[in-house]
Amino acid sequence: MARLLPITIYPCPALRQKSREITTEELQKKEIQQLILDMGKTMTEKDGVGLAAPQIGQNLRLVVISTKDGSLALVNPKILKKSWRKEILEEGCLSLPEIYGLVKRPLKIKLVAFNKNGKKVKFEATGFFARVIQHELDHLDGVLFIDKIKEITKGKDRLEKISQELRIKN
Repeated sequence: MARLLPITIYPCPALRQKSREITTEELQKKEIQQLILDMGKTMTEKDGVGLAAPQIGQNLRLVVISTKDGSLALVNPKILKKSWRKEILEEGCLSLPEIYGLVKRPLKIKLVAFNKNGKKVKFEATGFFARVIQHELDHLDGVLFIDKIKEITKGKDRLEKISQELRIKN
């Protein structure tokens, strides 16, 4: 049975770490299979369209993406090719609640990953689906959408307050 997991909220330092790959042996273990189920449930319950393992406190190269057929798990995903055509659209993030901004991303990507069964999958994604994948894969490298933001559309005061608190701590 899938459980609801707590979301890691920015500015938690774990969100800035580069995640490690999952071995073939690990992927077969029930803990990772349960994590995939839990991440899918958490993403759905929190009204997300994607969720990366660092967002639930796991330093693993694992994301789940919402599709019309349910949750799609991508293990050790890598983008192979990005289109030169880009689009600027609004993004948000479960780890940065109430903050939204315009981000420029390629319209089309080609990627390779392993599915939850350990089978290698290679496919192209376009439009919103490609955007969600890119957003989640950024999390695996410690990159947040606010690092790529062109303009904050909502939550500017909240982001400025967090940034100020970070400067005071450091």
